[in-house]
Amino acid sequence: MSTMYDRILVPTSGVDEPTPATERAIDLAERCGAAIHAIYVLESGRIPIQDGSQYVLDELAGVGEVALERVEERARAAGVETVETTKAEGVPHSEILSYVDEADVDLVVMGTHGRKGLDRYLLGSVTEKVVRASPVPVLSIKRGDGSPGPIEYSDVLIPTDGSEGAEAAVDHGVAFAETVDADVHGLYVIDVRATVPNVDAGSQTEVRDLLEAEGDRATDYVDTQARNAGLEVSTAVVQGTPYAQIREYVVEHDVDLIAMGTHGRTGLERYLLGSVAEKVVRTADVPVLTVRLEGDARNDE
Repeated sequence: MSTMYDRILVPTSGVDEPTPATERAIDLAERCGAAIHAIYVLESGRIPIQDGSQYVLDELAGVGEVALERVEERARAAGVETVETTKAEGVPHSEILSYVDEADVDLVVMGTHGRKGLDRYLLGSVTEKVVRASPVPVLSIKRGDGSPGPIEYSDVLIPTDGSEGAEAAVDHGVAFAETVDADVHGLYVIDVRATVPNVDAGSQTEVRDLLEAEGDRATDYVDTQARNAGLEVSTAVVQGTPYAQIREYVVEHDVDLIAMGTHGRTGLERYLLGSVAEKVVRTADVPVLTVRLEGDARNDE
């Protein structure tokens, strides 16, 4: 049995436990022989100080206790030997990240939900904040991912941008696929927005040729790592908008999980643009495993 992960953290909001994220975390703990860590963060700073506020806090704390008990019961029923539960108070993503460091967590499994309009750009969810700043991989699960039956990972998609740092994400994605015995798909998207304006058609073609060559090199790395792990692998180089092409590939090839690198962003850029990984986390219909690329500074906003 693989020991890819030893300690898996699943934060709970106290609602509808066990959630799809909890089920995924427990499933991986079973596969890896890992311990489950569950955390509930009471966000007391958002409760206005007024008559009755202590009652609200007590009620929320009670909700958290029940949720943690349900996670523990579900994990032990599934055969997970080590389960640890923790209550914290403060800013959720900060408390989660602090626990990752303190408990030497290997993987965070969290639920997420789609956002629309300006809200998705300016607010961000707790999951997105953890994805940006976590020093360990984060597996994001859409809250609607509650289909009955066994959890399967037959096909794992690994998008790559060809950068040196992205190879760490490729390595982790291949290791995950090996753990769950999945086929690997490597994908490089030539961003159509990379076309250089105000140059002749010949130069545009030269740019595209260079990008295609880079795509071949990047996907060759995925191919090599997957074959070395004894896995079936296929690769593709396509053109389009990266996150949209990733979603399209998922549908066309019945992909069960996406594993990709993510970059930390600061300033206005992070709010208006977001990374390709963050857009995929928001919009993908399958779980997304994000791996922070080497050299990205943590930003615990």
